[in-house]
Amino acid sequence: MSVTCYKYRGVHLTEKRIIIALDFPTAAAAEQFLSGLDPASCRVKIGKELFTAAGPDFVRRVVEMGFDVFLDLKFHDIPNTVAGAVRVAAELGVWMINVHASGGVAMMSEARAALQGVSGTRPLLIAVTILTSLAEDDLTRQGISCSPAEQVIRLAEMTSEAGLDGVVCSAAETPFLRERFGDRFALITPGIRRTEDARGDQKRVVGPAEAVAMGSTYLVVGRPITQAASPAQALREFNSAAAGDC
Repeated sequence: MSVTCYKYRGVHLTEKRIIIALDFPTAAAAEQFLSGLDPASCRVKIGKELFTAAGPDFVRRVVEMGFDVFLDLKFHDIPNTVAGAVRVAAELGVWMINVHASGGVAMMSEARAALQGVSGTRPLLIAVTILTSLAEDDLTRQGISCSPAEQVIRLAEMTSEAGLDGVVCSAAETPFLRERFGDRFALITPGIRRTEDARGDQKRVVGPAEAVAMGSTYLVVGRPITQAASPAQALREFNSAAAGDC
């Protein structure tokens, strides 16, 4: 599989757009799944469930298998605590780390500064804006009076101010974020589904080709690949749908 290389804020990236969410309860289940995939064809995401079950050593093993790892732990705490967590996470050799933008500019800035002295290639540091499982009525119940799109813009502006590399957002928000922040701001989009895929608990979803056309940099896909009869074939279909120039 040929990939296109480009430069992003001083960090060389290869264009493997698909990030597979490893939503498995055990390391054994995740490793069995990964054994059928080519690291050159995708990146992978390790979230709270798998990390809690398998720990940092499992993250290191996946990195050693050749996969680019997005460590999706969504750090959100006081600045000093988040900075320390980000620093330790980077030493695992992961490709990407995230924090919650709602933690504030000071928290994100300290997290970004904590990566300056890490060994090896600096991982990308991105922020979560609004979870794709949330709709406008959910925000209202939290006391947020604006629309999801307006809140995403506010949080993305804070993220950019703090010097982070991009944000997690739904595909619906990517056009105006891409226009506002340009090509040097990574937009990571979860909730990617094909027409035939179940929506699950995702409320703001879109297909892979549409997401790329709207400006998404990377696409996070979980159950439509991990629960497919042939995950490798499903991945090929997602890669084919997402193929195109940056």
